[in-house]
Amino acid sequence: MRDRIYITEADYERLSKLVEGRLGGGADNAGLAMLEQELDRAEIVQAGDIPKDVITMNSEVRLKDCDSGEELVYRLIFPTQVRGQNTISVLAPIGTAILGYRVGDTIEWRVPKGLRRLEVIEILHQPESSALLAS
Repeated sequence: MRDRIYITEADYERLSKLVEGRLGGGADNAGLAMLEQELDRAEIVQAGDIPKDVITMNSEVRLKDCDSGEELVYRLIFPTQVRGQNTISVLAPIGTAILGYRVGDTIEWRVPKGLRRLEVIEILHQPESSALLAS
């Protein structure tokens, strides 16, 4: 697990407002507190400077469960976005856990049954690198 994660300035601002606006008043408190901790350790970068192998908001990623070997594909979304197949909110424990990590990183976090470990295998889509290709 890394000490630092990478977050774009735009994602940081939007996620910080989400935390400030909702912390203290609802069912998402645990997720918001965890997200706040992740934001506190984030290295904030401009969208054009974010490495292509970093999980940002709206990224689609392939992960491997280090214990079962199962591969999973998720798109990381804001809690206000419409959920679809294979989407995961940034407020879900796995969503908060993967934000800002890079290909090759192993993410670890506590779950009720012990420790969960996922390896970031591939970024299938990252909005920031797609925007750079379009310009």
